Amino acid sequence: MSDFAGDNSKPRVVVLGGCGFIGRNLVEYLISNDLVSGLRVVDKTPPQLAFLNPTHTKIFEDPRVEYKSANLINATSCASALDPGDGSPWGLVANCAGETRVGQTEAVYSEGIFTLSANVAKQCAKLKVPRLVEISSGQMYSSDKPHKEDGPVDPWTVEGKMKNKVEQELKNMSSELNYTIIRPGIVYGIGDRRSLTPRLLYGGIYKHINETMKLLWTADLKMNTVHVRDVCRAIWALGTKPEANRQTYNVVDEANSTQGSLAEIVAEIFKINHDYYGTAISTLAKTDIASVAEEANDKHLTAWADICRKYSLEHTPLEPSAGVELLLNKQLCLDGSKLRDALGSSLEVPAPTPDRLKEVLLDYASMNLFPKELLL
Repeated sequence: MSDFAGDNSKPRVVVLGGCGFIGRNLVEYLISNDLVSGLRVVDKTPPQLAFLNPTHTKIFEDPRVEYKSANLINATSCASALDPGDGSPWGLVANCAGETRVGQTEAVYSEGIFTLSANVAKQCAKLKVPRLVEISSGQMYSSDKPHKEDGPVDPWTVEGKMKNKVEQELKNMSSELNYTIIRPGIVYGIGDRRSLTPRLLYGGIYKHINETMKLLWTADLKMNTVHVRDVCRAIWALGTKPEANRQTYNVVDEANSTQGSLAEIVAEIFKINHDYYGTAISTLAKTDIASVAEEANDKHLTAWADICRKYSLEHTPLEPSAGVELLLNKQLCLDGSKLRDALGSSLEVPAPTPDRLKEVLLDYASMNLFPKELLL
């Protein structure tokens, strides 16, 4: 249904990219906590094709939820997606859309991140939306010390570079645009396909081929994390706080996760051994990191295809591939104190645990998209 006449004391909200990982969890958060009078999900992928689990499917069937197909890279399509129609104006627009596939060309990221977000921002300014929450990237600066929001910026991924361009675009726009930027750590949770889940798939693969899982660099490489539920809570809390207008916030838990702490969890889930190539061999690999990535991806994808055949996983969207940039010796280490001060509390999920990561795979296993046998 298009315009739900609900409790008018609650805002109408748009979730762009609402069928994606963060988007679907945000829709669930807003509906299950009864925070909105109406909610429009905008995505180019319809819910029926988005591999939603039964819980999310039910949420999307709520009478307050309306789905609208749109390609936000196209300015006309973007304007149509954000047209409030006959209903009350939007109270909040959350932009969870954007290109997240690994290994795309710079042109694809430019269009799928910068052009898309610029279109959204211009339309929100035109409609005088009270707040746009823009999901940026935590990959803004590599340091083993917690990086603050006002620190230096030197993104090391193309996605990070494009998100930085978006941030600058928002800051340069007129004061008519009300926005909040959030820079998340590595987001994990149910529905994740491209964040921590590939590392979980590696665990399943090394169990399947009965080998030690070996990782580049060292255990102390910073890979700070945040649970998707805390990202959703931050989007809502900051998106409704007047003092968060035209502000940037890191969204990260206090676990100070590293490659080592995450590998320990993966090894525990799958009962496998893991080790590191160390800095010397990894530095050697750095001279031809593209070949290293290609070789690793070939090995993992071949084994994954074998697993899919063995356990009859015919339509799984899961894929154990890593982009070259994510194999670099770069630290993702964020200072989350500004957000904690704004919330007046710590995050709900303090750290990744074997159970928290296992539930992601169990959710996929319940839909026959991951073999539950590998978790036994």
